[in-house]
Amino acid sequence: MKKLLFQFDTDAYPSVFDTVVAYDGGADCVIGHGGLIPDNVTKLVEGAIFTRAPKDKKSTAIFVGGSDMVAGQALLKAVQKQFFAGFQVSVMFDSNGCNTTAAAAVAKMVAGRNFAGKKAVVLAGTGPVGQRAAVMLAKEGATVAITSRKLEQAILTCEAIKARFGVDLIPIEAADNTARANAIADANIVLAAGSAGVELLQEQHWRDNPSLELIADANTTPPLGIGGTDMMDRGVERHGKLIWGAIGFGAFKLTLHRACIAKLFEDNKRVLDAEDIYAIAKEMAKI
Repeated sequence: MKKLLFQFDTDAYPSVFDTVVAYDGGADCVIGHGGLIPDNVTKLVEGAIFTRAPKDKKSTAIFVGGSDMVAGQALLKAVQKQFFAGFQVSVMFDSNGCNTTAAAAVAKMVAGRNFAGKKAVVLAGTGPVGQRAAVMLAKEGATVAITSRKLEQAILTCEAIKARFGVDLIPIEAADNTARANAIADANIVLAAGSAGVELLQEQHWRDNPSLELIADANTTPPLGIGGTDMMDRGVERHGKLIWGAIGFGAFKLTLHRACIAKLFEDNKRVLDAEDIYAIAKEMAKI
């Protein structure tokens, strides 16, 4: 029985990245569909859930992706709405790499550490990776703040996260590097999740900060999100802080993504979203 993965993408063209990783994760065939919205996905889901016998449904799975996390979340709900007893397949949600990237970064930082009572700041935290990383840090017991250039956007993001995950975050307006330096003044953990090529902090803004212990930067496009770091950093100590760069935890992100794809074919009832993907990442980080 061939392992079939149906790639449901909210963008016009399904992600080549996600297609490659799907094959590397063990799918025998990846069938991509682009431009999907809740209103046009029903027939595709029906085709996936009605065609194989109950014992064989684990060989069919769905991956929900695309560059828009909000659109992806709506599509995931529409997919799950079509499932009913005896007729469902496993599904994974990772729009814009939100879950696997965030899980890889946070799992590497938290490995062997207790974050209870720590303060974490996610810079430019209103994007897909920033939002999910903030949730994972909060679930570890940290007090988490997210910054945005506009306070209104930070507040809306915190409210959306509260509704979905039940965690409280602190919204901070930080329109420039100086404001962001002030935002991390008493932080123990900083994760930068800004747009490609946008510097959020210069080295001088964090180098002599005595409270900082861990820093991660998800940006691979120069200039990096946090100056004075290297995208290849893998828990490298710089100025008394342990640094993770985007490539430093990126290899683990790919390994995690592939592992999640493989798990989709273990049974037909998995829903791999932030919680389960992070749990898988934490187990893998121990190895």
